[in-house]
Amino acid sequence: MKHGFIKTAAATPKIKVADPEYNAQVICECIDKTVAQGAKIIVFPELCLTGYTCQDLFLQERLLEDAKKHLMTVVEHSEGKEALIFVGLPLERENKLYNVAAAIWDGEVLAFIPKSHIPSYGEFYESRHFAPGNQVAVPFWFDGDEVPFGTNILLEVDAVNGLTVACEICEDLWSVNPPSTAHALAGATLIVNLSASSETVGKDKYRELLVTSASARTLTGYVYCGAGEGESTQDVVFGGHNMIAENGSVLAQGKRFAYETIYADIDIHKLRHERRRMNTFMPEDDKEYLVIPVHMEQKETVLDRTFDIMPFVPSDDAMRDKRCEEIISIQAYGLKKRYEHIGCQSAVVGISGGLDSALALLITVKAFDLIGLDRKNIYSVTMPCFGTTDRTYENACKLARTLGTTLEEVDIKEAVTVHFHDIHHDLINHNVTYENAQARERTQVLMDIANRVNGLVIGTGDMSELALGWATYNGDHMSMYGVNAGVPKTLVRHLVRYYADTCGNQELEQVLIDVLDTPVSPELLPPVDGVIAQKTEEFVGPYELHDFFLYYMLRCGFEPAKVYRIAKIAFDNLYEDAIILKWLKTFYRRFFAQHFKRSCLPDGPKVGSVGVSPRGDLRMPSDASAAVWLKQLDTLEA
Repeated sequence: MKHGFIKTAAATPKIKVADPEYNAQVICECIDKTVAQGAKIIVFPELCLTGYTCQDLFLQERLLEDAKKHLMTVVEHSEGKEALIFVGLPLERENKLYNVAAAIWDGEVLAFIPKSHIPSYGEFYESRHFAPGNQVAVPFWFDGDEVPFGTNILLEVDAVNGLTVACEICEDLWSVNPPSTAHALAGATLIVNLSASSETVGKDKYRELLVTSASARTLTGYVYCGAGEGESTQDVVFGGHNMIAENGSVLAQGKRFAYETIYADIDIHKLRHERRRMNTFMPEDDKEYLVIPVHMEQKETVLDRTFDIMPFVPSDDAMRDKRCEEIISIQAYGLKKRYEHIGCQSAVVGISGGLDSALALLITVKAFDLIGLDRKNIYSVTMPCFGTTDRTYENACKLARTLGTTLEEVDIKEAVTVHFHDIHHDLINHNVTYENAQARERTQVLMDIANRVNGLVIGTGDMSELALGWATYNGDHMSMYGVNAGVPKTLVRHLVRYYADTCGNQELEQVLIDVLDTPVSPELLPPVDGVIAQKTEEFVGPYELHDFFLYYMLRCGFEPAKVYRIAKIAFDNLYEDAIILKWLKTFYRRFFAQHFKRSCLPDGPKVGSVGVSPRGDLRMPSDASAAVWLKQLDTLEA
């Protein structure tokens, strides 16, 4: 529960039709198993106390009374279990029969929530037995206690700030106006669905689409539990299709006909962050809801949830290739529009033999091809200086020539040396002045060549560098259009790899592969024995860590302690906890201190869900203090 996580379970027991005593027994066994796994929200299928397929037996008083009796078996068994449990049963109120979910907590029935939409089409004929449920909660006497009965009921769990649970039943989700919409607008962050959806060919895909889209549309966690083994197969078969989703993503999904219990850790705080940032998600106060408090002891959830070490990069190969193609197109079409608007026909790209400049040049070539401009109008400028190695120099030249661009070489060593003399800087002092003077000289050269050829300087810097401020102000920080501004470093690598794999040019592929194998470096310090001496990640930290931090801070709004917690899970056996904590502190210090560089960024396309442009995603003051974030990290132990 700490950091907003709540473990949920969807359990499909093997039942017997019309045998509440037996079904109560297997439900209780499932409760014990799921509680042992740490589940705090447990959902069972629709009408599971009797079985969904009882047909006209639902009209038999003996069955109805036995269902109530053995509901109490489950209720009594729940005492001390510290779990909010939803069990389905038929229940009579005022001479009408309702298909309800009983919300159970610690030996007590908190509410009866009836089904709103009663299907009578195809293989379903529920209206023969059940009436639609009322919305506004009314009192209902059950086992000597007054229990609220109605659909507009929210269960507010105090152990997780913002955890409010609502319920709908099967067909409710399939309807044009599902109750979950109103529930979410009333404050529900977790929706449970007790279902008995029969299996037909292809129905599972549609069912999955409904669950994922419902969770995305309502910005909720969604726990869907389907009826399964034990139901009558007289005319239909139930596959026990269980799913747990969160804001459009499936966290866990059981195999049909496996009848298994599935678990997932839903992140309530992440959902709340999403609602805060989306101003089109507007709560409604005009509907009458009953809010029932549920006091649950706060404990740290043992997480089964995993976290990709590269959240910006899809782990699936096919999805990654599709994403790379899409991003390259966004970058290229963004640049294409700029050229068409201003009527420019030339481009200037500073190429270093590194990843970022390689991607920028590839994008520029693609944009020129789209417009129909001659690649010779792309001026690939290499500017060797004190830190340039033979490897990067040769790769830069090969790349420019292989792509059919115009290669220009401007050796800036003499110009920088004269500049050092002019500003009274000792050439042997390899401080920040020594480094930044080279970066600014390169930018001046590019800008002036752009004037000469009537072209644009295409920026090469990526989003990770902008987040960390790892750019020389008015040096490589500046350009006329930054094609990589929305691309994090970990994704740059995959984009270049994808281009190498799909270009169909063996010579170009070989050059790009060697660029990929070259350590990331600004090459502003002299090499040692011809080898790169200045490796960026040794100074600012591994980019895979920083991109991870960046994603979960900006996209998900996680606090530093939570970022640290999930980073330890994601990078287990890759980095020691102390190393993760060290670079996390570096990330927050640099992110806040260097925002002034992002405040005056050149134009550039956003390609994903995270951006640092001051005109788009990131509106923050350049003078904001990082103290609140760093103080929390100072309290943590590696």
